[in-house]
Amino acid sequence: MKHRLPVPLLAALLLAGCATGKTPLEYAAAPAPRPATTTAAPNPARPEPDELLVRAAAAPMEPFPGEDWNLLFDGKGLGVWRVTDFAGHGEVKVEAGLLVLGMGGPFTGVNLTNPPATMNYEIAFDAMRVAGSDFFCGLTIPVGTNHCSLIVGGWGGGVVGISSLDGYDASENETTKFLDFERGRWYRFRLRVTDKKIEAWMDAQKVINVSTEERRISVRFGDIEQSLPMGLACYSTTAAFRGLRWRAVSGPASEK
Repeated sequence: MKHRLPVPLLAALLLAGCATGKTPLEYAAAPAPRPATTTAAPNPARPEPDELLVRAAAAPMEPFPGEDWNLLFDGKGLGVWRVTDFAGHGEVKVEAGLLVLGMGGPFTGVNLTNPPATMNYEIAFDAMRVAGSDFFCGLTIPVGTNHCSLIVGGWGGGVVGISSLDGYDASENETTKFLDFERGRWYRFRLRVTDKKIEAWMDAQKVINVSTEERRISVRFGDIEQSLPMGLACYSTTAAFRGLRWRAVSGPASEK
């Protein structure tokens, strides 16, 4: 059904049309003015990476429990670490006592050419996801004459596990865990390698407890092999580390 303009309004429009040359329909169909475009204000609840790093450096570090720890990173320079030659790697820097691995395309990392031990040892450190959504800690370690990686926050952000056991990655073997990680929060990790087991803790939670007897231990095929024999890496993510250290141990923390 067609809508008709009221007679008084139509008459007024006809008179206006005579003066302007426009028809009544042209007046009736005039478009509404477009709203002015605005730029979204920054979200104060989601700080930028630089701000997170400032906060991270200012956060006090709790003492590492136990004795006989040896530093692997003193917070002043790379020291014994060298930048891993990943294609498209991000910037690696030491800033305010932190080891910062900038977001790469996709890998950024550092590694040791002479690991302090290959068996019966522990490594401990704090790690943080600063930006990105994939793994912020890929710790590649020797297990005797073999190697594997502890992956934290992989496969879209939440997978924790060992890559690889019998050819199965961290996302598909019995070590697989799905955990939530907050951007800008420190997490403490401790990994223990002995001749029978690999064990790992995140904060106070034991997240890896796997027997390595009669298992095929390897790293995932591809770029991560450049982290051998020991290295730290992140994937499409900016990560920060502090407190890196190691110590010798005599056996697994638990028999079960």
